[in-house]
Amino acid sequence: MNKIEHIGIAVSSLETAIVTYQKLLNLPVYKTEEVASEGVITAFLQCGPNKIELLEASSDSSPIAKFIAKKGEGIHHIAFEVDDIVAEMERLKKEGFVLLSDVPKPGADNKLVCFVHPKSANGVLIELCQNASS
Repeated sequence: MNKIEHIGIAVSSLETAIVTYQKLLNLPVYKTEEVASEGVITAFLQCGPNKIELLEASSDSSPIAKFIAKKGEGIHHIAFEVDDIVAEMERLKKEGFVLLSDVPKPGADNKLVCFVHPKSANGVLIELCQNASS
Protein backbone atom coordinates (compact mmCIF):
# COMPACT_ATOMS: atom_id res chain seq x y z
CA MET A 1 0.00 0.00 0.00
CA ASN A 2 1.42 3.33 -1.08
CA LYS A 3 -0.51 5.99 0.82
CA ILE A 4 -3.92 7.03 2.05
CA GLU A 5 -5.64 7.92 -1.21
CA HIS A 6 -8.79 9.39 0.32
CA ILE A 7 -11.13 9.39 3.27
CA GLY A 8 -14.77 8.69 2.44
CA ILE A 9 -17.42 10.58 4.40
CA ALA A 10 -21.08 9.56 4.27
CA VAL A 11 -23.42 12.55 4.07
CA SER A 12 -27.18 12.95 3.91
CA SER A 13 -27.01 15.92 1.54
CA LEU A 14 -24.15 16.32 -0.87
CA GLU A 15 -25.21 19.90 -1.59
CA THR A 16 -24.99 20.87 2.09
CA ALA A 17 -21.80 18.90 2.72
CA ILE A 18 -20.05 20.48 -0.27
CA VAL A 19 -20.69 23.94 1.15
CA THR A 20 -19.45 22.84 4.58
CA TYR A 21 -16.26 21.17 3.35
CA GLN A 22 -15.39 23.91 0.87
CA LYS A 23 -15.60 26.41 3.75
CA LEU A 24 -13.75 24.11 6.15
CA LEU A 25 -10.87 23.29 3.82
CA ASN A 26 -10.96 26.54 1.83
CA LEU A 27 -10.83 24.39 -1.29
CA PRO A 28 -13.17 23.77 -4.23
CA VAL A 29 -14.75 20.48 -5.17
CA TYR A 30 -12.83 19.33 -8.24
CA LYS A 31 -15.13 16.53 -9.35
CA THR A 32 -18.59 15.11 -8.78
CA GLU A 33 -19.87 11.89 -10.27
CA GLU A 34 -22.42 9.16 -9.81
CA VAL A 35 -21.28 5.57 -9.31
CA ALA A 36 -24.50 3.74 -10.15
CA SER A 37 -23.12 0.31 -9.26
CA GLU A 38 -22.55 1.47 -5.67
CA GLY A 39 -25.66 3.64 -5.44
CA VAL A 40 -23.76 6.83 -4.63
CA ILE A 41 -23.09 10.32 -5.85
CA THR A 42 -19.62 11.53 -4.92
CA ALA A 43 -17.79 14.83 -4.64
CA PHE A 44 -14.02 15.11 -4.24
CA LEU A 45 -11.86 17.76 -2.64
CA GLN A 46 -8.05 17.65 -2.87
CA CYS A 47 -6.28 18.53 0.39
CA GLY A 48 -2.52 18.41 -0.06
CA PRO A 49 -1.61 14.92 -1.29
CA ASN A 50 -4.87 13.43 0.00
CA LYS A 51 -8.51 13.61 -0.99
CA ILE A 52 -11.82 13.80 0.81
CA GLU A 53 -14.68 11.93 -0.87
CA LEU A 54 -18.18 12.99 0.12
CA LEU A 55 -20.74 10.22 -0.49
CA GLU A 56 -24.49 10.67 -0.79
CA ALA A 57 -26.84 7.73 -1.37
CA SER A 58 -28.60 7.79 -4.72
CA SER A 59 -31.21 5.26 -3.54
CA ASP A 60 -32.66 3.99 -0.28
CA SER A 61 -31.03 0.58 -0.88
CA SER A 62 -27.54 2.07 -1.26
CA PRO A 63 -24.84 0.94 1.19
CA ILE A 64 -24.42 4.63 2.10
CA ALA A 65 -28.14 4.98 2.92
CA LYS A 66 -27.91 1.89 5.14
CA PHE A 67 -24.73 3.22 6.80
CA ILE A 68 -26.33 6.59 7.59
CA ALA A 69 -29.51 4.93 8.88
CA LYS A 70 -27.44 2.77 11.24
CA LYS A 71 -24.58 5.08 12.26
CA GLY A 72 -25.43 8.57 11.03
CA GLU A 73 -23.25 10.80 8.91
CA GLY A 74 -19.50 10.49 9.30
CA ILE A 75 -16.37 8.69 8.22
CA HIS A 76 -17.38 5.75 6.06
CA HIS A 77 -14.04 4.38 4.84
CA ILE A 78 -10.34 4.93 4.41
CA ALA A 79 -8.94 4.23 0.95
CA PHE A 80 -5.37 3.18 0.26
CA GLU A 81 -3.65 3.53 -3.10
CA VAL A 82 -2.06 0.34 -4.45
CA ASP A 83 -0.02 -0.36 -7.58
CA ASP A 84 -1.53 -3.78 -8.31
CA ILE A 85 -4.99 -4.25 -6.82
CA VAL A 86 -5.30 -7.90 -7.86
CA ALA A 87 -1.98 -8.80 -6.20
CA GLU A 88 -2.93 -6.83 -3.09
CA MET A 89 -6.31 -8.58 -2.91
CA GLU A 90 -4.56 -11.96 -3.08
CA ARG A 91 -2.06 -10.93 -0.40
CA LEU A 92 -4.82 -9.79 1.94
CA LYS A 93 -6.86 -12.97 1.39
CA LYS A 94 -3.78 -15.03 2.29
CA GLU A 95 -3.42 -12.91 5.44
CA GLY A 96 -6.98 -13.83 6.42
CA PHE A 97 -8.84 -10.65 5.50
CA VAL A 98 -12.37 -10.91 4.13
CA LEU A 99 -12.91 -8.98 0.89
CA LEU A 100 -16.32 -7.76 -0.22
CA SER A 101 -15.72 -8.77 -3.84
CA ASP A 102 -13.65 -11.35 -5.67
CA VAL A 103 -12.55 -8.98 -8.43
CA PRO A 104 -11.91 -5.22 -8.52
CA LYS A 105 -14.82 -3.03 -9.62
CA PRO A 106 -14.91 0.34 -11.35
CA GLY A 107 -15.13 3.10 -8.75
CA ALA A 108 -15.22 6.86 -8.60
CA ASP A 109 -12.39 9.11 -9.79
CA ASN A 110 -11.15 6.65 -12.47
CA LYS A 111 -10.22 3.92 -9.98
CA LEU A 112 -10.50 0.17 -9.72
CA VAL A 113 -11.64 -0.62 -6.18
CA CYS A 114 -12.14 -3.42 -3.70
CA PHE A 115 -13.31 -3.20 -0.09
CA VAL A 116 -12.06 -5.11 2.94
CA HIS A 117 -14.85 -6.10 5.33
CA PRO A 118 -14.78 -3.95 8.48
CA LYS A 119 -14.95 -7.05 10.70
CA SER A 120 -11.52 -7.95 9.31
CA ALA A 121 -10.02 -4.54 10.09
CA ASN A 122 -11.11 -3.60 13.61
CA GLY A 123 -14.40 -2.09 12.49
CA VAL A 124 -12.97 0.10 9.71
CA LEU A 125 -14.09 -0.31 6.10
CA ILE A 126 -10.90 -0.27 4.00
CA GLU A 127 -10.92 0.48 0.28
CA LEU A 128 -8.12 -0.49 -2.07
CA CYS A 129 -7.72 1.85 -5.06
CA GLN A 130 -5.71 1.51 -8.24
CA ASN A 131 -5.76 3.99 -11.10
CA ALA A 132 -7.90 2.38 -13.81
CA SER A 133 -5.36 3.36 -16.44
CA SER A 134 -2.50 1.56 -14.60
